Amino acid sequence: MDPYRPTGYEPLDTLKPVAEGLWLIDGPAHAHGRIPYPTRATVVRLEGGGLWVHSPTPLTRRLRAEVDALGPVKHLVAPNHAHVAHLGDWAEAYPEAACWAPPEAGVGRARSLQASGAEPDWEGQIDQISVRAGPKLTEACFFHRASRSLILTDLIEAIETQHMPVHLRPVFWLSGTDHTAAHMRPSYRWALKREDKAALADDVEVMIRWRPRRVILAHGRWVPHDGVAALEYAFRKVLRARRWEVAYEEFEKGRGV
Repeated sequence: MDPYRPTGYEPLDTLKPVAEGLWLIDGPAHAHGRIPYPTRATVVRLEGGGLWVHSPTPLTRRLRAEVDALGPVKHLVAPNHAHVAHLGDWAEAYPEAACWAPPEAGVGRARSLQASGAEPDWEGQIDQISVRAGPKLTEACFFHRASRSLILTDLIEAIETQHMPVHLRPVFWLSGTDHTAAHMRPSYRWALKREDKAALADDVEVMIRWRPRRVILAHGRWVPHDGVAALEYAFRKVLRARRWEVAYEEFEKGRGV
């Protein structure tokens, strides 16, 4: 994989302000199989000035200088087992920072992220929920209250195919994860069993109740507005099935069954 392949999100490895206390870092393409996925980290400034870094991308000298100018890095967050590649480099650069990851990520020095409820270190500022989309597919999802930004990783994608090699574009068209709208990642859809779908729908309902203005994605075009509508569209099938189940249960209760 050519780390200098254009991703469509240049300039790379630099802080990009999105809202008060919220920045994005577009990183170089990362190969998953033979597909060059664009990557993205999110930085939040917490109360007190400390920085919370989600899904770290490569830490270049220039990027480190920019980050240092923002404030001290306090938390490094790997939201799932697939986003730990650069956690070690950041941890080495910022030894005082706490590392966080799901237990299945296998990061030795990392603290385990709670399944639900915010960590005490950022309670009241960032909400979180651990979304289970299959036996081995768990992702910690976060909501930055101040900017009303939902921060996701692999749960949904919106890949801008014009930046992909021509022969790979049909992969995204056929899977429904191209940039025309955010969609649930195919590997997550295929892994879902019936009981997983109900649990996933419940988790998505929690995120919808957060009423996000925007949805940040680790790969592809993120959603700058109408975040609730984007969630409802991306998860429309599991939400529809769950809502039918709830309606049926309420109907049965009404009949006294």
